[in-house]
Amino acid sequence: MKSKSILVVFLLSCFIAVAQQKLSVEEIYAGTFRAKSMDELQSMKNTNQYTVLNFDRGSRTMQLDLYDFATLKKVNTFIDTKNFLELKDGIDSYVFSTDEKQILLANNSNPIFRRSFTADYYLYDIATKKLTKILEQVQEPIFSPDGTKIGFAKENNLFIYDVSSKSITQVTSDGKKNAIINGITDWVYEEEFAFVRAFDWSADSKKLAYIRFDETEVPQFSMDLYKKDLYPTAETFKYPKAGEKNALVSLHVYDVISKNSKTIDLSNYNDFYIARLKWTNDANILSAQVLNRHQDNLDLLFVDATSGAAKVVLNEKDKAYVDVTDNLTFLKDNSFIWTSEKDGFNHIYLYDKNGKLKNQVTKGNWEVTNYYGFDEKTKTVFYQSVENGSIVRDVYKISLDGKKKVKLSSQVGTNAATFSPDFSLFINSFSSATVPPTFTLNNSKDGKLAQEIVNNTALAEKLKKYDLPNKEFFELTTEKGHKLNAWMIKPKDFDASKKYPVFMYQYSGPGSQEVANNWLDTNDMWFMMLSQQGYIVACVDGRGTGYKGAAFKKCTQKELGKFEVEDQIDAAKVIGNYSYVDKTRIGIFGWSYGGFMSSNCLFKGADVFKMAIAVAPVTNWRFYDSIYTERYMTTPQENASGYDDNSPINHVSKLKGNFLLIHGTADDNVHVQNSMQMIEALVQANKQFDWAIYPDKNHGIYGGKTRIQLYNKMTNYIKEKL
Repeated sequence: MKSKSILVVFLLSCFIAVAQQKLSVEEIYAGTFRAKSMDELQSMKNTNQYTVLNFDRGSRTMQLDLYDFATLKKVNTFIDTKNFLELKDGIDSYVFSTDEKQILLANNSNPIFRRSFTADYYLYDIATKKLTKILEQVQEPIFSPDGTKIGFAKENNLFIYDVSSKSITQVTSDGKKNAIINGITDWVYEEEFAFVRAFDWSADSKKLAYIRFDETEVPQFSMDLYKKDLYPTAETFKYPKAGEKNALVSLHVYDVISKNSKTIDLSNYNDFYIARLKWTNDANILSAQVLNRHQDNLDLLFVDATSGAAKVVLNEKDKAYVDVTDNLTFLKDNSFIWTSEKDGFNHIYLYDKNGKLKNQVTKGNWEVTNYYGFDEKTKTVFYQSVENGSIVRDVYKISLDGKKKVKLSSQVGTNAATFSPDFSLFINSFSSATVPPTFTLNNSKDGKLAQEIVNNTALAEKLKKYDLPNKEFFELTTEKGHKLNAWMIKPKDFDASKKYPVFMYQYSGPGSQEVANNWLDTNDMWFMMLSQQGYIVACVDGRGTGYKGAAFKKCTQKELGKFEVEDQIDAAKVIGNYSYVDKTRIGIFGWSYGGFMSSNCLFKGADVFKMAIAVAPVTNWRFYDSIYTERYMTTPQENASGYDDNSPINHVSKLKGNFLLIHGTADDNVHVQNSMQMIEALVQANKQFDWAIYPDKNHGIYGGKTRIQLYNKMTNYIKEKL
């Protein structure tokens, strides 16, 4: 009987093993496990409705549909591309006029850098259903508040399109590639201050404020594009590296009626950034956020558009750096809401129109992670926070006086909200490491569920046959006593009596987060695939990462890569001591900052890590851009040791394990120069390593079969070397 029962168990286990379908790189990166969402979801401003850009796969057409918040029923289809031959290639994005009677539709978009692109634009009149092509290959068009004009940029100059007369007025004329840019940010602003449109309309539609960039003395970077041509072509653009000259910026206000521009006097600033500009509710008062080059002093300016005088209404200083905020919200009386880390955690503050603090709205040893808006009627602020743990997100509302706080989300994981115009309802998007994204309608009074909108039960059902393991969250404590957020994925048939190899993943950049309780992305699916092949995959957010307060985030100041690398090495030692881990087989992987880290970890932790994969890594902080690098490191002229001691290119002699270095030649962000010079340093140190170069691929290294080939290469490397 005993032998018979053993045979039954054996046969059953064989059946289960066969039934458990294996993941493949081809499936993962072909989008097989992509979750359904609500694309281009936007709340209307004047009616309690929202819009979604839907795609009909059968007819290959797109519809811009209008829905009612209260009932979730479709009220109208504003436009269906099947009815307009001009839109046969679809709608890339859309924006409404203030009165929501006109829509600007983008089509035929052509990317420039990470966020910037040119596109053709069509004006659609909702009442007449008339579609008119008005602009070709321009940037960042935006309606004036009265809807009569559209400001836009083209070839480094600013223009105004008149909707009724269809005439175009040129606002600036000195724009020139690699020299002068008007109203559009330069490369480094776009990448590091995360905005492209550097112009804005006044509330009365009579003035257009804009930033002018003089790039003349900024060093120029060039990269070859190989394509399939007989000769490569060179792409050149201005790229200020750490310590080099930045663009000279100036602030201007254009008067639509007189057609004259006024230069705002900022002569008391030297070597500075204009990180944001935004008109207040007063049509004559413009706000601007001005940072010094070290980014440890921020002035919020109110500019009188008539006189050109600027006054500081709020100043923030920090021993490390001050983050720029997108949460500046002007109330009816021009008092304003602002977010700041000044008490050690990111919180919401209310100031009067002169910049005097009225009160701190949120308080506590936790961070506000998103500000959703302010309801003037009920004097209520809506926001997202990590009050219930740094790896989860919840939605809250609170009175402007800091009282009557109500938690509106109920599920444990990542909650985010899109509120109706009257703030009575919100669409909650929720996911966790075990629940794929769901979109529900909820009541803003108490957060109660009203109705489900979109679910991913089909995806959950599809994944059942793969019988994936769970992503286990825990807090790892290093020997030095640092408590760090972590997750681990073990093989589904995990046996604690066995010894497993461990593959660690991290990013580790300032304020980042990889350990979060949300749904699995494509990397997670790849990690699940590795677990099916007998690997434990782990991730640890070390010091310098975000959502645990300013002190935790900013402790790496002037020493990027010191404490972060120390924490990854120490975490690997802790994991290596687990009874089920083979401490001689620990690898590490990362992309961009994560590639910088994985390189450093293999070099500096040569006795801990057996192998590393570094994709698009910074190998020398002297090669990276001014705004990002100097924010955390000051300049190389001031902090040479901080730059050199923590750059992996200076530690190649310590390499003992297996190293795979990967880069795209058209990476405009982390230049392939980083890897080329690292390769030369490794060669001259007589070190053996592996490398792969992807022609004409940018920082994301994608397109066609690229991701599939890349992840198969990395998978094979792990199986061979770890």
